[in-house]
Amino acid sequence: MLDKIVIVGVGLIGGSFALALKRAGQVREVVGIGRHPEALARALALGIIDRVCDDYADALNGADLVMLAAPVAQTGPILAALLPHLAPGTVVTDAGSTKCDVVAAARTVLGERVHQFVPGHPIAGSEANGPDAALAGLYQGKKAVLTPLPENAPGDVERVAAAWRACGAVMHQLTPEDHDRVFAAVSHLPHLLAYALVDDLAGKPHADMLFQYAASGFRDFTRIAGSSPEMWRDISLANQAALLTELDAYLAQLTAMRTMLAAGDGAGLHDIYANAQRARHEWQIAIEAGSTRAPIQENT
Repeated sequence: MLDKIVIVGVGLIGGSFALALKRAGQVREVVGIGRHPEALARALALGIIDRVCDDYADALNGADLVMLAAPVAQTGPILAALLPHLAPGTVVTDAGSTKCDVVAAARTVLGERVHQFVPGHPIAGSEANGPDAALAGLYQGKKAVLTPLPENAPGDVERVAAAWRACGAVMHQLTPEDHDRVFAAVSHLPHLLAYALVDDLAGKPHADMLFQYAASGFRDFTRIAGSSPEMWRDISLANQAALLTELDAYLAQLTAMRTMLAAGDGAGLHDIYANAQRARHEWQIAIEAGSTRAPIQENT
């Protein structure tokens, strides 16, 4: 049982974290703080948080856990704002989709107190934003990845892990470097591609006609292009090196497929399609079976 948690950013991710802990009966008070007063007021009205704070001194007083659920580029400024009011027993974690940059920001800002920061990332979400999108069951059965630092005390890591388990999440651990390489491939690149396709079609002279006839395949492929532009801009830049590596590999694949298409190489295209179909089916079977060895996915 946590006496008090602080949510910095009460949208989909932070709001769902609060609701899940409340549903599990694992927190007595949830305090919200952030950049947008209207979002905080809405979260209060929806019962996501119990109280709104205007300053970190009030918010952090007596807090067991602080969750940073804001775009990753804000990590440094948020940590700098809360540091003067951070009690020795308070643990800070985050939900950012990149980890190397977040860890670097934490080391720069927190210095010798970086041991109080346990980096994390829930592998769940949707394209919806804001407090109204928050769901108590968002993390049920989903992976939550922690990337603990050498300085972290085991008890502090367990406090964060226990909170995620109370939300229904299945815990995993990666290094920050492995985390960013994995998610560049299975999350950040797909978002970049979805945004690129929709932007390309929207800029065509006959865009209205194209969107008129777009159906379920287009909808499913581009759903994630409805996500927060600010958040995904920050993620793309934060994981720039790993994302460029994956993008270059994908461009090489597209170039190879373009060559096959131009040459009328049906056998070559079929091999790629068949291999992709097999891999996709195996992945889906593993997910449905609840295999812990299934590829990590992000549902945003």
